[in-house]
Amino acid sequence: MASAFEGAALRAYRASMASVEPLAREEEHALAVKWQAGDKRAGEKIVEACLPFVITIALEYRRWGVPLEDIIQQGNLGLLRAAAKFDPSKDCRLATYAAYWIRAEIREYVVRAYRVVRLGTTKSERRALRAYRTTRESDPEALAKVSGLTPDRVRLLLPLLTARETSLDAAANDTAPFGDRIASATPTPEEDAGARELRDRAKRAVADAMKTLSDRERMIVAARMMNDEPVTLQELGDKLGVSKERVRQLEERARGKLRTQLEGLREEAMAI
Repeated sequence: MASAFEGAALRAYRASMASVEPLAREEEHALAVKWQAGDKRAGEKIVEACLPFVITIALEYRRWGVPLEDIIQQGNLGLLRAAAKFDPSKDCRLATYAAYWIRAEIREYVVRAYRVVRLGTTKSERRALRAYRTTRESDPEALAKVSGLTPDRVRLLLPLLTARETSLDAAANDTAPFGDRIASATPTPEEDAGARELRDRAKRAVADAMKTLSDRERMIVAARMMNDEPVTLQELGDKLGVSKERVRQLEERARGKLRTQLEGLREEAMAI
C-alpha cells in the first residue's frame, strides 16, 4: 500500500513539474540579483524553475534500485545547496552550476543505499567482499575465482567494494573514484545544459562578430557561409559590380575577422 502511495505521489509531483517554465537567461539573472539583495521570493522562483532539471538527473540513477522519490529529494537538497552558493555575477546559469551539487547529493545517497541493501546478499558476494577486505585484490578475474561469481558480476560490484562510505572522491588500489564510474554513458544533464549554454553563447558571439564586418562583407558571408546553397563568386561579383577575384578577397578578409572574433569560443567548445 505504501509503495502504491509513493508511486502516486511521484506521479503527482512530476505532473506538477510539467507546468514549471524554464527562465530565460536575462530573467534568471535579474531574479538572482534581487535574491542577493534580500528578495526571497525571487530566489524561490529561480529554484522552482530548476526542479524539473533535478528530475532529469535523478532518472539516470533508477537502475540502482533506490526509490526514485528519494533520489529526487536528495537532488533537490543538492539544488538548494548550490542555490545558496550561486553567484549571479558569473556567466553561468543556475542549472549548469547546480548540476555538480545535485549529482553529489544523489551519488552519496545512492551509494549508501546500494551498499546496505544490495551488497553481500548472496554467499558469493560475501566471499568476494571478504576476499577484497583481506587481500585488497581488485582484479575481477582473481576475485571471480575465489568467490564463485562471474567476472562481469565482480566488475559490477568492484566499485562498491572499493568505495568508502565517507567520500565519493576517494580511490582505492589505483581505481578511479566511484563517483566518476557510476555516470551514464550518455551525455549527462549538465553536459546537455553546458552544450545548450555554449550554443546560446555561440549565437551571440556570431552576431557580435558580424557587426565587425562591412556591409559588403556581411552580404558575402551570408550568401557564401550561411546559405544552404552558397552563391557563386561570379554571381556575387556581378551583383556587387566587382570582379570574382575581388569577391574572393573580401570573403577571405571576412573569414579572418570572424576567426579572430570567435577564437575564444572555439577553444571553449574543444574543451567540452
